Amino acid sequence: MNKKKALILGITGQDGSYLAELLLGKGYEVHGLIRRSATGNTKNIDHLFEKITLHRGDLADATSLYRTITSVRPQEIYNEADQDHAGWSYDLPDYASDITGSAPGRVLEIIRAVDPTIRFFQPLTSNMFGLTDTKTQNEETPLNPQSPYACAKTYAWSLTKYYRNVHKLFASTAIFFNHESPRRTNSYVTRKITQSAVRISLGLQKELRLGDLSAELDFGFAGEYMEAAWNILQLDHPDDFVIGTGEAVSVQKFLEETFAQLGLKVDDHVVIDQKFFRPGKTSTLIADYSKAKKAFGYEPKVKYKELIKLMIDADMEEEKNI
Repeated sequence: MNKKKALILGITGQDGSYLAELLLGKGYEVHGLIRRSATGNTKNIDHLFEKITLHRGDLADATSLYRTITSVRPQEIYNEADQDHAGWSYDLPDYASDITGSAPGRVLEIIRAVDPTIRFFQPLTSNMFGLTDTKTQNEETPLNPQSPYACAKTYAWSLTKYYRNVHKLFASTAIFFNHESPRRTNSYVTRKITQSAVRISLGLQKELRLGDLSAELDFGFAGEYMEAAWNILQLDHPDDFVIGTGEAVSVQKFLEETFAQLGLKVDDHVVIDQKFFRPGKTSTLIADYSKAKKAFGYEPKVKYKELIKLMIDADMEEEKNI
């Protein structure tokens, strides 16, 4: 029996690397697209090099996408590659629009031309809901994005539904709420907090500068969300699903829990800096994942305190190995 093939776009990132591990564990033949700027940043998949096949390409380059998809002929494609940082998108709106918004359409058009039986997964973001008056958000909640990144993801969702409804492709999405892990870079507030707290506890850093601590977010573990992505592509019919924990935690609470786990006091080390405040603020967003629970039994296991411990342990190990 031939192995099932999967192609992961963005395999070097947090989500792509967890997904690669998951698929290898399920017996897949795993292929990944790697772009020029990522070739020096492969630490998330270095331990997988002997088990996966990498292909050079870029979401901005349709020729490389076509070449990779036609040569691999995967049964499943997971698009985990984009400009996924809302803060950066304020400064790079054109890039965010192209790579995050338009690129999924390039991939889907190639699938339509090469092999319409390929199943496609497109991750989305809770940031699409933006400013909302609903306590929780599900697949039917109106969208009101407040950043170029969120606007681009909204376009990606529209494109995916267009190819599903009009061209009958198996194209599914997940609206992921914030999902973190030790593989986050420190340009994200969660990793910035855990990494800085560990360095402070070891005497390697004195202070941590942050922006708005009042923001409340639904934090989950990236590894679990990639399992949800796989489950979504195994269903009989393509669809859209909200994935989150259903629990909001403020950045202040995340910060305090992190420092508490290391025996530190927030007031002794944290400085609020206006330069880290974003121009577009969103409402408190909390996932209503009832549809995913009913469809494939999704239930979050790792909540924010366990997530913080995972990240602290990894940061501590990393500092010891420097």
